[in-house]
This record gives sequence, structure tokens and C-alpha cells, in this order.
Amino acid sequence: MTILNTGRMHTGRMNRRGFMATSAGAALAAGLPLQARAEPKRGGHLRAAIGHGATTDTLNPGTYENSFTTSLSFTIHGHLTEVAQDGSLRAEVAESWEASPDAKVWRVKIRNDITFHSGKALELADVVNSINFHRGENSTSAAGPIVAPIQEITTEGDDTVVFTLDGGNADFPFILADYHLCICPADGDSIDWQSGDGLGSYVLKDFNPGVSYSVERREDMWRDGVGWFDSAEIIAIVDQNARTTALVSGDVQVADRLDLKTVNLLERRPNIQVNAVAGTQHYTFAMDTREAPYTDNNVRMALKYGIDRQEMVDKILFGYGSVGNDHPIGPNQRFFNEELEQKTYDPDKARYHLKQAGLDSVDVTLSAAEAAFVGAVDAAVLYQSTAAKAGINLTPSREPNDGYWSDVWMKKDFCAVYWSGRVVEDQMFSTAYQCGASWNDSFWCNERFGELLVKARSELDEDKRREMYYEMQALVSNQGGVVVPMFANWVFGNSTDIAHTEEMSSNWDVDGMRFVERWWMA
Repeated sequence: MTILNTGRMHTGRMNRRGFMATSAGAALAAGLPLQARAEPKRGGHLRAAIGHGATTDTLNPGTYENSFTTSLSFTIHGHLTEVAQDGSLRAEVAESWEASPDAKVWRVKIRNDITFHSGKALELADVVNSINFHRGENSTSAAGPIVAPIQEITTEGDDTVVFTLDGGNADFPFILADYHLCICPADGDSIDWQSGDGLGSYVLKDFNPGVSYSVERREDMWRDGVGWFDSAEIIAIVDQNARTTALVSGDVQVADRLDLKTVNLLERRPNIQVNAVAGTQHYTFAMDTREAPYTDNNVRMALKYGIDRQEMVDKILFGYGSVGNDHPIGPNQRFFNEELEQKTYDPDKARYHLKQAGLDSVDVTLSAAEAAFVGAVDAAVLYQSTAAKAGINLTPSREPNDGYWSDVWMKKDFCAVYWSGRVVEDQMFSTAYQCGASWNDSFWCNERFGELLVKARSELDEDKRREMYYEMQALVSNQGGVVVPMFANWVFGNSTDIAHTEEMSSNWDVDGMRFVERWWMA
């Protein structure tokens, strides 16, 4: 198998720069004591509560937008690649892949021994149509931006799909692991997503949008090490108290998004295990750099020095996280800039930057709601207190949860935001920091950053890429329009009836939202 740039992202137990993807490294990883509780075994029924879901959810992969549908995608569908628990990339529906020297053309060899749940054999048309489903001017898919660089998809022989990009992208195989890009049966020029027919470890038996879905393990498994439960039911319970109560009472065996204020009480229960996984999830305060006073970088820097990051981690995350440094790359990611000076609360530096902007003080309003992230309003109040000592008169504005993302985010000039992050640096920067990107919520544009973004994407030399991503993080941290005070751990619970490996994926919540296929009965 030819895999380029498969640097790993970890949950914090290994070197920040990442574990080298060598055969020796793979052997070491395989030998780690990750299954100390028990060896996996087949059998049993899983019930899990997920704190997301809406009645507007559908089986259309282009509409997947929350944890409920993400878990559905990884449970019933196959994807070309998979982000493993150690953050490396491995083959799933794809058998191998290789890139042209400029990383612009990717040849992906497809397995020829797979069938859909219906018994239909996998064909290249299924792969081509499944990716094309998200492309084109008429596509309404949420995955449209990440497949936009694909200029052409062709086939070679009966086992290879060729992707031609508009520019080099050394991380392209990681993009193919996205939960939207599941492989569905071809249907004419499109795909059949309505039936729920998939390649995954489990067969869909019932789907009630925003309420629940149920699955049964497929008997003809073509992958090793997955699909241990006989069946599973995933229930959408958005209310945090109700979700926690269901876990405590035993109505469910898994629950995500635990209440950090009371999670210590859960930890005392002998029949419940609380898991905290450090990853890419982070909370931000985004400024509209097109609007005064945020047009002045000195004002932006004053706001960055006027916040007590450690206080945020202690009082909002209750210790389940780490301080941020005003950029979106987490400390466990491959190209995290560990040499960048960490900003700390410094009222004197904040006042210095205000003076550089010609100001003795500044008045700002920070919009926040629990919809942004749990504790966002409290975080705004804490920010108000520390900023006041630096001459920043910050007024928190409690916004309604309903309509926050449509009426407040990217509409008001300073607001609280949460990001799940992305598995590779390029995808996060391209999504939220590239000039003109639809989710660039600070509307920040920097010519040097844009040049580096394009160069780093196509650079195959790891050391050169690292230098570029280091500089990009420094640019965002010291010139960007977003305050990133903290990275939040994924905190979820399971009953001791359920077992799983010690190391879990950090790219999404609850073991990368692949817990249905990876976990087993204890």
C-alpha cells in the first residue's frame, strides 16, 4: 500500500509532533496494551444516547450535519478511507492509493470483494457516483466545499478510480474519510441513498429522523476487528439532563456530551466509566475584522491578552480541556506549533496594544448563547471581568438559543462559537480562515497566509510542510480575528457493561463516532 503523509494525531500520550508512520511504528502501536479489560467478543444489544438530532435529518449523506447522522454514516456505510484510533489513515473501501509527484492526481485502488447489504457487488460506478453526488453547481451537499478541488473523476481498468485535483493536496486521502462521503449504490447518474443500503458493519432496520435508528450486524463481514454487537439502537436525546439520567438508570449504556458541572458525581458510580479524550474541539470568540474597532489588529491583540485562558479551562471546562493560543490547531495534531509563545492573561500588554491603537479604552459587545457551547454565557461574563482590568469594557449579550447560528453567528460582530476541528490542518484552515471561505467567521484575509495555505497543501516534504504550518499558526494567532481561549475534551460515558480500547479517536466525539462498530459487551 502506498500511503503518503499519514502522520498521526493522538489523544495526548505520545509526542506532539506525531508518531512516525513506519513499519516499526506500526508494530509498536499494535503491541500497545489497548485491550486490557477483555478481548472483544460478539453478542449483545447496544443502546446509546446522542445529544444531537433533528426531525429534518434524512438518509441523504449530503445533509448529515450532527452527531446523530455522523454515527449513522459510520455504522451503516463504508468510506474509502478511515481515520484510525491513533489518528493515522487506513484503508477501508479503498485497498490502496498513490499520488503523482505533485499530489494533484490520486489513483485509488478499490476492493473487489465487497457487497452492499442488499447483496449487490461493489462497482467503480458506485464510488464515482457517490463522490460526484456532492460535486457540481447544483449540489446542495454540506460536503460540497471539500470536494470542490476535484476537477475530474475517471476510472482505470476494473479496480481503480482516478481523482484529478485543481492543485496538489498531500492530505487528499484524509478528505475521503469524511462522514458525508459514504459509498452508496449507483442509481443512474446519481446514487440510491433512500434505501439506506450500505457497505458498513451494520444493516439499517429502522430510521426515525431526529429520534432513533436501529441496526443489526451484517453476517458477511468483509472487515476484521469491527461489528461486535448483534444489534444496536441509537437514540437522540438532546436534553442533557435526560441523557445523563438515561445513562445512570441503565436505559442506555452510552451517552455523549456529559454535563461537566456534575461529571464528577458520575465518576463516583462504580457502574459508569467517564471518558475524556483530548482532540480538536475548541471554543472561540470571533470578531468581524471588517467592522471597527476590530479592523485594528492592536485592538484584536488587546482582546487576546485581556482574557484569562486558564480560568476559562478551570471554570467553564472544569479542567476537561487545555488553554488555546488563538489558532485552531490542537496540541496533538501533526503540525502543531509547539514553539509559538503561549499567550497568557496580561492586562498591561492589553493596555499597551490599546494605546498603539490610539485608545485609552474600548467598548465591545460579545454575543453568546448556550447554543454556541455549554457555558458560553458564563464564559462571556468571566471575559468581562478580566477585560475590564485592561481598559476593555466588554458587555455580554445573552442571545436566544433558537436561531443563534442563523441570526447571530457571522451576523453580529463579536460572538461565541464552537468548532469540532478537523483531522488535518489544511481542512481546518481552508474551512474557517481562508479568505472568502463561507465559514470564515472573522472575515479575515491575509495574503501571506493564503500563499502558505496553497503551498503547504501540495508540499510532500514533511519538514517543509511543518515550517509552513508553523508560520500559518503564528499569523492566525498574532494577526487573526479570532480569540481561541480553550480546547475542550470530548467527555462521554459508558456503563461497565460495555468495553472498548484504551486509546480512542479524537477527531470526533465518542471514539470518532465509530463506537457502534468498534466497542463490545464487557
